[in-house]
Amino acid sequence: MSDVRIGVIGVGTMGRIHAAYLDRGEVKGARLTAVCDINPQALQWAEKSLSSHVRRFATNDDFFAQAPVDAVMIVTPHYSHPELAIRAFAQDLHVLIEKPAGVFTRQVREMNEAADAAGTVFAIMFCNRTFPVYQKVRELIHGGELGELKRINWTVTDWYRSQSYYDSGGWRATWKGEGGGVLLNQAPHELDLWQWMFGLPQRVRAFCHFGKYHEIEVEDDVTAYMEYADGATGVFITSTGEAPGTNRLEVAGDRGRLVVENGQMRFDRLRVSEREFNRTYRGGFGSPEVWQCHIPVGPNPENKHLVVTQNWVNAIVHGTPLLCDGREGIRSLELSNAMHLSSWQDEWVTLPVDEELFEAELRRRIAASVDKAAFDTTYLDAEKSF
Repeated sequence: MSDVRIGVIGVGTMGRIHAAYLDRGEVKGARLTAVCDINPQALQWAEKSLSSHVRRFATNDDFFAQAPVDAVMIVTPHYSHPELAIRAFAQDLHVLIEKPAGVFTRQVREMNEAADAAGTVFAIMFCNRTFPVYQKVRELIHGGELGELKRINWTVTDWYRSQSYYDSGGWRATWKGEGGGVLLNQAPHELDLWQWMFGLPQRVRAFCHFGKYHEIEVEDDVTAYMEYADGATGVFITSTGEAPGTNRLEVAGDRGRLVVENGQMRFDRLRVSEREFNRTYRGGFGSPEVWQCHIPVGPNPENKHLVVTQNWVNAIVHGTPLLCDGREGIRSLELSNAMHLSSWQDEWVTLPVDEELFEAELRRRIAASVDKAAFDTTYLDAEKSF
């Protein structure tokens, strides 16, 4: 099979990164043949920075009608991901979308259905799945090394962002342009890893603080409590307003505890499970014997985005299993939608989220959303039912 011809829709910050390594030939079996962006400055960058054979398009219509591509990478504002993916699937194109999958689950379900109908390869850029430490956490949990899970605590406050970052784009940090804050922009990586490693909870109670540390209308600080059907609980904390931040994951199970921090893992394994010790021990004060186990974990990849893109291309060419199947994007969105809705309603939210209620609440916030300069509403206008 000849090289997969790839087009990149959206050459802002991340789109330029993807386009550049594709154009340099760093993804085996693929070549960049087209880019598309409604921003003239982005196309000027493409003309200056990319190879002369890469065709440039100023509208999505022209791209889908004329671009010489077999596959597309969608690197546009959040609301547009499902709409553009559905258009690509209609032309039997392979698709890789940036995170998040979308803003609300209904549009993502429709995208997944289009992917199923097309039968092409659909991936999502959840690049933190490439980190060996999280792969190992998942392996240990799914392999039963921790026994039944009891408690998960993840504090992710190393997503610090300045006010100038939020002011850098008209769509950023608005309900109308982005659909959320830290839960939709930064933390989708951790929310995806959460569901990938631990599964989805039964219900969520969240406290989102909107514009707590920045002059923005969306959330920049979140604390969420989750309950699972089997009795396990979880606490997820994230923020873009703390410096220095923390990234610490602690998982307690019946057979021990995992701690991940600073890219390192510690596994405190119980010689006898806590539940068994609790049933059989007769000495009053006492606790199970603990073994501190060394768990080998390899280094992170040099370019995590390239790894996901290469895996996608390998799936297209060789049928290699996907590391980040695009259909799974709805699962982390279920978590963020539940957290938003819980905070808006000031009550528990059961998963799956009530889609109509969530969209009604989001519509109210979009109606009151700030109109920032240099903000294009093309993709929002395409959501006729929204």
